[in-house]
Amino acid sequence: MFGRKKNDPFFDLLARISLNVQQATHYADEFRIRSLNDLPEISTTMKKYETDGDELIHELIVMLNKSFITPIEREDILALANSMDNVLDGIEECIAHFDMFALAEIDEAMNTFLRYIRQSADEIVKAMEKLKHKKLTEMHEHAVLIKDFESKCDDVLRSSIKDLFKKEKDPIRIIQFKDIYEQLEDIADECQNVANTIETIIMRNA
Repeated sequence: MFGRKKNDPFFDLLARISLNVQQATHYADEFRIRSLNDLPEISTTMKKYETDGDELIHELIVMLNKSFITPIEREDILALANSMDNVLDGIEECIAHFDMFALAEIDEAMNTFLRYIRQSADEIVKAMEKLKHKKLTEMHEHAVLIKDFESKCDDVLRSSIKDLFKKEKDPIRIIQFKDIYEQLEDIADECQNVANTIETIIMRNA
């Protein structure tokens, strides 16, 4: 179905969107919050990634509006871009809650969530590289891995909330930690939405 002589600008832009998401997830996973003084730095940096993501989405919409022909359905291109952007929005919002709560503590459950989200972002980038090279069927393996990471995050959510209510006595900390856990699991769900969109594109075009 696709010509193979040069990259398509839509696929190139989708790859750039995925790279921005990957960089943001790696930054969130690798940043070490040691005190409340660290919170403004990570919040500001994450907001910059989110703003860059919005600009890439705007660039894509402008390109769609100007183009008569697209390599795959317009709605699939936009759905894929928006699903990746939702991952980024979720990460930025989660980090903002650390700042709002004045929460400088990262526990093992949060680290596990972030590791799986980072790995999901890595798979999204790999899938977008396959899309750039028009290897649609090869994207499937990455979608499967993303869904597996989301399933693992479901397990982490259940176990972390169970442990939280068992061990924590401070009701404020329970509210804060539960909120963060659920936000992180929501980000994993958004990664799964990317995987679902990838599978829809494969089904319609491969």
